[in-house]
Amino acid sequence: MSVEIFLTRHGKTMFNTLGRAQGWSDSPLTKAGEAGIIELGRGFRALGITFDAAYTSDTGRTLQTKDLILQYADNLEIPQTYDKRLREWCFGSYDGGYDGDLFDGVLPRVFAEEGKNVWEQPLEEIHRAIYRLDTAGWAETWEALRDRILGILHEIAEKAEQENHTRILVVSHGMTIATVCYLLRPNEPRPRGLDNGSVTHLVYENGQFTVGKVGDMSYREAGRKEHK
Repeated sequence: MSVEIFLTRHGKTMFNTLGRAQGWSDSPLTKAGEAGIIELGRGFRALGITFDAAYTSDTGRTLQTKDLILQYADNLEIPQTYDKRLREWCFGSYDGGYDGDLFDGVLPRVFAEEGKNVWEQPLEEIHRAIYRLDTAGWAETWEALRDRILGILHEIAEKAEQENHTRILVVSHGMTIATVCYLLRPNEPRPRGLDNGSVTHLVYENGQFTVGKVGDMSYREAGRKEHK
């Protein structure tokens, strides 16, 4: 038996629109963000995809995304769980600040001092740099981030196996999803700029995950066509 996990990035939020690093901060979906997730739910329905259970992080933006998906996929009557281990990276003292200050400012300078290009570094090194830069003491260690992400994914998949569930919806965050891909296939290029409402497909079988299509927007496209 195999378990499919539809690992979905939440809809576009106010902070996404303003170019702020959300991290453990939160903001609601915009009207455009809601519309995109409604497309996604309709796309699942149009393609005949139903879920046996749904999981999200404990942030409002993922909960709002999950509710819209299941409503428009006509799939509300399933077990639904939130777990803080599915949260985004915590950016520490940069949480809630402008993306440009961190990703276009301080991080490139830090790596440039070592003769490195920040965007050529593995995610682990970028995360370790953010941890060092955090002056508030809020950011997690890389090991804590890695263990929480892998821990919850395995728990979700193993529970699905026990309950004979075959399709699971998981709504999480852009950097977290990129980290999942990095951890499960470390020798592959890491995904960048995953779209809101995109789906990354995982399959769990015999205790192992494989990564299928990353950042797939075809489900949203199917929902857009369905609504015309």
